[in-house]
Amino acid sequence: MKEYGEANHVPIINAKGLHVLTETVAQKRPRRVLEIGTAIGYSTLYIAANGADDVEIVTLELSDERADEAEGFIKRSRFAGQITIVRGDAGENILRQSGRFDLVFIDAAKGQYPDYFRKVYPLLAEDGVVIADNVLFRGYVRGSEPVPRRFRTIVKRLREYIGMVTENDEFRTEIHEDGDGLAVSWRYR
Repeated sequence: MKEYGEANHVPIINAKGLHVLTETVAQKRPRRVLEIGTAIGYSTLYIAANGADDVEIVTLELSDERADEAEGFIKRSRFAGQITIVRGDAGENILRQSGRFDLVFIDAAKGQYPDYFRKVYPLLAEDGVVIADNVLFRGYVRGSEPVPRRFRTIVKRLREYIGMVTENDEFRTEIHEDGDGLAVSWRYR
């Protein structure tokens, strides 16, 4: 999958982010997971392999082409019966979810992270964890370099997201700065 992703320019989680993701999932052992941004299912299958034995994953993907590719990879895995791909706009599809999620992994439209967080918050278990990839976006979010005009909205919203999870008393957040930045926010109530 990694070779396929690289050869076809599919944005998959980098090695350092994947290490933090799998370590966090293995520590949490979630039973219900919501993933926002499936791509080809690369991180989905790593989450499945490190979650609870009976993990159930709902993964949201906007692109039909990517969802088809993910379906192909997932069907060949031992987790096929535990993963549901929901196609369409993630912001709308989050609102169609019910029940509580032990873990939420956000790796989709970077400018939508604050909106995604607001929408998943009511669905997050009281001891749940939210992991968000690419929160430092090419070094611009915490860097001193001027932000190119085309990235200003994304950087502004990622800064807003980081503020949401670091200034909220219900969460303990660690920003892993390797790669493009990964935020791990543990909810404790």
